[in-house]
Amino acid sequence: MPLKNRVDVLIVGAGPAGVMCANALAMAGVDVRIIDKRAVKVATGHADGIQPRMIEVLQSYGLAERLMREGYHMHMCAFYNPRPDGGIERTSRVPSTIPPTSARYPFGVTLSQAAIEDIFLDSMTDRGVEVERPKRPIDIEISEDDDELSSLSSYPVKVTIESLDAVNESKTEIVHAKFVVGADGAHSWVRKALGIRMEGEQTDYIWGVVDIVPETDFPDIHMRSNIRSTSGSCKIIPREAGLVRLYIQLSDADVVDPLTGRADKSKITPQKLISVAKKIFHPFKLADPKEIDWWTVYIIGQRVASSFSVKDRVFIAGDACHTHSPKAGQGMNASMSDTHNLAWKLTQVLRGWSGLSLLKTYEHERRKFAQDLISFDKKYAALFSAKPKTVENGDGVSGEQFSGAFQSFGTLTSGIGVHYSSSTIVDPKHQQCAKNLIIGKRMPPYIFIRAADISPVEIQDMLPSDVRFKLLLFIGRMTEARVTELTLFAQELSQPSSFLLKYCPNGDISATFDRITIASGNKEDFDYLLIPEFFRPHWTRVLLDDTDVTGNKGGHGYERFGMDPEQMTLVVVRPDGYVGTIAPFKSAAADMDDYFGSFMLPRGLDA
Repeated sequence: MPLKNRVDVLIVGAGPAGVMCANALAMAGVDVRIIDKRAVKVATGHADGIQPRMIEVLQSYGLAERLMREGYHMHMCAFYNPRPDGGIERTSRVPSTIPPTSARYPFGVTLSQAAIEDIFLDSMTDRGVEVERPKRPIDIEISEDDDELSSLSSYPVKVTIESLDAVNESKTEIVHAKFVVGADGAHSWVRKALGIRMEGEQTDYIWGVVDIVPETDFPDIHMRSNIRSTSGSCKIIPREAGLVRLYIQLSDADVVDPLTGRADKSKITPQKLISVAKKIFHPFKLADPKEIDWWTVYIIGQRVASSFSVKDRVFIAGDACHTHSPKAGQGMNASMSDTHNLAWKLTQVLRGWSGLSLLKTYEHERRKFAQDLISFDKKYAALFSAKPKTVENGDGVSGEQFSGAFQSFGTLTSGIGVHYSSSTIVDPKHQQCAKNLIIGKRMPPYIFIRAADISPVEIQDMLPSDVRFKLLLFIGRMTEARVTELTLFAQELSQPSSFLLKYCPNGDISATFDRITIASGNKEDFDYLLIPEFFRPHWTRVLLDDTDVTGNKGGHGYERFGMDPEQMTLVVVRPDGYVGTIAPFKSAAADMDDYFGSFMLPRGLDA
């Protein structure tokens, strides 16, 4: 297939952030190319943990089943601390996800980065997109022409790409792109070429990482575990295929060159890491592994880019714009969350549904998240690297302090607690209409009953990442008066001036908005056909807040969300699964017009 020198989106870097972005765009039908300087993809090691929220995200793309089939599930976390007479002892076990009740998947999944990337790469291949290797950018220019930058018919970014294995063909090509996404890692060429600074600092904490198949009498080796001993700290992450990853704290004596005072990674070998781990595990035994699957040494750096975009045409994501310690399992998850946030916005703009201003919300939302993550990471890394409290070290960090911090940070590390602040796409004005359905947070999981056949349905499964906004109309209890209200509301929304028709192409509402109606009632006598056809575009789009036939699934959804079943409430869920706004029935049409009018384009208009 001949390469195109004009493309809607060029992605630089095929790590987790890059392949998440490429797959999301390919699924949406966007013209995309992705390049990577590596001749072959990652084979072993690197990131390996998928947090509960990211499992939900993968489910929204139809990719979670393979992840959970191939990966290792972590349900509990054990804590070990020093014994008074030396060695370590288990002091507690807590759920791996805090709080487990708010997670659809109350566990983490570990799988090698290579296997996780394969899930995306195979999905991309099905849509005709392949990573071009080995290629790298060597020059990038962004137009200075305001008209060109504001027009979606132009290609204002020029990137010169070098093919690293070209022999009988030209080694360079020039690609003209509408948008560029730099997902090229912590040493990002794109970031440096654009002069974007990384703000923050490098710590003195030095850690080694090793992947092995362990032989040990340590009882929680196949459980996520945190060990803090007088010989240092160790974090245990069980992996697929019997592997276990050990994060091992190293002392200055292990790594620092006494002549230069700087860390010298050449002083460390995988055997040295195992030797340090043995001391931390005491009195439990850890045998020398038969082989080392992967290992590395790193110094924790905590930095955030000064900007995540340039002229709303070039964006950076993942490690290119934030770096932190890997022990909270946030690197890959935060990276993929960046491009999950960005991809739908790029698609909306490229389709002419939204103006370029929508893209400003990417930095607004994800840079604030990165700053919060760094703030947490500083506390967590300091706690993990601090000396444990003992009789000899009364000023150290106690086991209760450490496990308490783990639990208090649980909603952040799981991804469940991400809360985007007010913007054009997060309007909390009517939060009181659904007090427990937080605007700016992801739509939580909940079981409702499909009214037509009384099958239990997980609401998140009705919110796929398909670039459409989801309109959830909670109509409360069905009465004759309610049917009349719904009929009048349907007539109002059917007018050409309504937000539904104003912001959809060719008058096809379902292309831009998916409508889901959720009623309060009893499965024994509820008749969903009483709902006006406008609010039941398909028989699967009407749900009931009641239990299934076993009485074990569903029910009390209105109560769970803090809604009054005597009132009607409209909830907008963004294409990335986050609640964008909520409106009471009486002002819903006007509120929705204000909300969507702030960033969407009336049909027939250009960006």
